[in-house]
Amino acid sequence: MEAQQKSKFIKELRDYVMIAIAMVSYAIGWTIFLLPNNITTGGVPGISSILFWGLGIPVQWSYFAINIVLLAIALKILGWRFCVKTIYAVFVLTLLTTYSRQYLSDVHLLADQPFMASIIGAIFCGSGVGLGLASNGSTGGTDIIAAIVHKYYDITLGRVIMLVDIVIITSSYLVLRNWEQVLYGYVVLYVTAFCIDQVVGMQQRNVQFFIISDKYKEIASRIAVYPHRGATVIEAYGFHTGREVKMLFIMAKRRESHVIFQLINEIDPNAFVTQSYVQGVYGEGFDKFKVHSNKKPAPLNGNQLGNLSK
Repeated sequence: MEAQQKSKFIKELRDYVMIAIAMVSYAIGWTIFLLPNNITTGGVPGISSILFWGLGIPVQWSYFAINIVLLAIALKILGWRFCVKTIYAVFVLTLLTTYSRQYLSDVHLLADQPFMASIIGAIFCGSGVGLGLASNGSTGGTDIIAAIVHKYYDITLGRVIMLVDIVIITSSYLVLRNWEQVLYGYVVLYVTAFCIDQVVGMQQRNVQFFIISDKYKEIASRIAVYPHRGATVIEAYGFHTGREVKMLFIMAKRRESHVIFQLINEIDPNAFVTQSYVQGVYGEGFDKFKVHSNKKPAPLNGNQLGNLSK
């Protein structure tokens, strides 16, 4: 029990550290590359940018205020665990943005190359959002909406954010009066969504193993203890040797691959092993099914009730 609590604490601490790093990445992309070049990003930062250009409201204050409202709405749907980490992320990004606007406001990189500024800024922003989501947090705003949709439907986070943010970026024309800047905003939107999917996919990717070994029982027993993964024994047959063999089928997280290879090498260096990536794994120890249906079973008619009673 003590070891489990320690492991849980380390995992939680790691999440908070990774969220802080994610917010640093987002702050760099937004306040150093996008905002000084009048390039709109999506979500609440995009709304804050528009309010700043149109009304002169500091981006950090409008960003913070809008997120407080969205978090209050999301609290009931996503639960405390998600919201606490998102609140933490919003506070960190607000502080970083405040610092950047006070001390780095004169920094104007790539002023004559807005396309490159939009690409580099989007990479920083998308990587930050993806890393935050993979650590059970987010930068708030449309990330919260995406997390709610992703909870119930198997739709990629980047696609949800892209659909929501198109309206925000298009509306920046009302204050910028420049369609070229709006187009750069679309570039930011696409690159950000791509980076989000890549980062989240790398963090959550699962792997499957097929292991053929005479010591399959020992390998399965060790893997069951740590990294605490089950194994399925499959009856197999060697075509050329004519010998019956036992093959283990194991699903695991990508980060657990190194441990599993170490165990196999320690027990049976001559084992035959294949490893491959899988797009989704659902069930105990992995993701939950994202299925939502409003269909209700049709009422039974008289004939069907009669058949049931027989």
